[in-house]
Amino acid sequence: MANQPPEQQQINIELGEKESEGIYSNLAIITHSPAEFVIDFTRILPGVPKAKVFARIVMTPQHAKLLQGALRDNIEKFESKFGEIKISGDEQPLSNFGFPVPSKEEKIH
Repeated sequence: MANQPPEQQQINIELGEKESEGIYSNLAIITHSPAEFVIDFTRILPGVPKAKVFARIVMTPQHAKLLQGALRDNIEKFESKFGEIKISGDEQPLSNFGFPVPSKEEKIH
Protein backbone atom coordinates (compact mmCIF):
# COMPACT_ATOMS: atom_id res chain seq x y z
CA MET A 1 0.00 0.00 0.00
CA ALA A 2 2.88 2.40 0.61
CA ASN A 3 3.76 2.43 -3.12
CA GLN A 4 0.33 3.58 -4.34
CA PRO A 5 0.31 6.99 -6.06
CA PRO A 6 -1.76 9.68 -4.33
CA GLU A 7 -5.26 10.15 -5.74
CA GLN A 8 -5.85 13.15 -7.99
CA GLN A 9 -8.17 15.68 -6.40
CA GLN A 10 -10.74 17.14 -8.78
CA ILE A 11 -11.44 20.83 -8.32
CA ASN A 12 -14.50 22.53 -9.77
CA ILE A 13 -13.73 26.14 -10.63
CA GLU A 14 -16.56 28.63 -10.86
CA LEU A 15 -16.18 31.62 -13.17
CA GLY A 16 -18.56 34.46 -12.43
CA GLU A 17 -20.09 36.57 -15.19
CA LYS A 18 -18.11 39.70 -14.26
CA GLU A 19 -14.82 37.78 -14.02
CA SER A 20 -15.44 36.05 -17.35
CA GLU A 21 -15.15 39.42 -19.11
CA GLY A 22 -11.50 39.64 -18.06
CA ILE A 23 -9.40 42.72 -17.34
CA TYR A 24 -6.99 44.21 -19.87
CA SER A 25 -3.58 45.07 -18.46
CA ASN A 26 -0.45 46.40 -20.15
CA LEU A 27 1.53 47.09 -16.98
CA ALA A 28 2.23 44.91 -13.96
CA ILE A 29 3.91 46.18 -10.81
CA ILE A 30 5.50 43.33 -8.83
CA THR A 31 6.66 43.70 -5.24
CA HIS A 32 7.61 41.07 -2.69
CA SER A 33 8.46 40.40 0.91
CA PRO A 34 9.87 37.24 2.48
CA ALA A 35 6.28 35.94 2.82
CA GLU A 36 4.47 36.97 -0.38
CA PHE A 37 4.55 38.34 -3.90
CA VAL A 38 2.11 41.10 -4.83
CA ILE A 39 1.25 41.69 -8.48
CA ASP A 40 -0.77 44.81 -9.33
CA PHE A 41 -2.27 44.72 -12.82
CA THR A 42 -2.91 48.15 -14.29
CA ARG A 43 -3.13 49.76 -17.66
CA ILE A 44 -1.71 52.97 -18.96
CA LEU A 45 -3.20 54.81 -21.88
CA PRO A 46 -1.65 57.44 -24.14
CA GLY A 47 -2.36 60.95 -22.91
CA VAL A 48 -3.61 59.80 -19.50
CA PRO A 49 -1.06 60.70 -16.80
CA LYS A 50 -2.56 58.39 -14.17
CA ALA A 51 -2.81 54.59 -14.06
CA LYS A 52 -5.36 52.68 -11.98
CA VAL A 53 -4.83 49.24 -10.45
CA PHE A 54 -7.60 46.96 -11.75
CA ALA A 55 -6.55 43.76 -9.97
CA ARG A 56 -4.13 42.81 -7.22
CA ILE A 57 -2.97 39.23 -6.79
CA VAL A 58 -1.17 38.19 -3.60
CA MET A 59 0.57 34.81 -3.49
CA THR A 60 3.27 32.91 -1.66
CA PRO A 61 6.79 32.78 -3.14
CA GLN A 62 6.20 29.09 -3.90
CA HIS A 63 3.02 29.86 -5.86
CA ALA A 64 4.80 32.71 -7.68
CA LYS A 65 7.47 30.26 -8.82
CA LEU A 66 4.80 27.75 -9.92
CA LEU A 67 3.09 30.57 -11.85
CA GLN A 68 6.39 31.39 -13.54
CA GLY A 69 6.73 27.77 -14.67
CA ALA A 70 3.12 27.63 -15.89
CA LEU A 71 3.57 30.86 -17.87
CA ARG A 72 6.84 29.59 -19.38
CA ASP A 73 5.17 26.31 -20.39
CA ASN A 74 2.17 28.08 -21.94
CA ILE A 75 4.34 30.61 -23.80
CA GLU A 76 6.38 27.74 -25.27
CA LYS A 77 3.16 26.00 -26.38
CA PHE A 78 1.82 29.26 -27.87
CA GLU A 79 5.04 29.94 -29.78
CA SER A 80 5.24 26.40 -31.13
CA LYS A 81 1.74 26.85 -32.55
CA PHE A 82 1.74 30.52 -33.62
CA GLY A 83 5.41 31.51 -33.86
CA GLU A 84 7.76 33.55 -31.73
CA ILE A 85 6.33 36.42 -29.71
CA LYS A 86 8.29 39.57 -30.60
CA ILE A 87 9.13 41.88 -27.70
CA SER A 88 11.11 44.96 -28.71
CA GLY A 89 13.15 46.41 -31.54
CA ASP A 90 10.31 45.56 -33.92
CA GLU A 91 7.91 48.15 -35.31
CA GLN A 92 7.65 50.29 -32.17
CA PRO A 93 10.01 50.36 -29.21
CA LEU A 94 8.26 49.79 -25.89
CA SER A 95 10.25 52.47 -24.08
CA ASN A 96 8.58 53.17 -20.74
CA PHE A 97 5.22 51.80 -21.91
CA GLY A 98 3.66 48.49 -20.95
CA PHE A 99 5.35 45.59 -19.22
CA PRO A 100 9.06 46.28 -18.67
CA VAL A 101 11.38 44.24 -20.88
CA PRO A 102 13.97 42.40 -18.74
CA SER A 103 17.61 42.94 -19.58
CA LYS A 104 19.59 39.99 -20.94
CA GLU A 105 20.97 39.38 -17.44
CA GLU A 106 17.44 39.31 -15.95
CA LYS A 107 15.90 36.95 -18.50
CA ILE A 108 14.90 33.58 -17.13
CA HIS A 109 15.61 30.53 -19.28
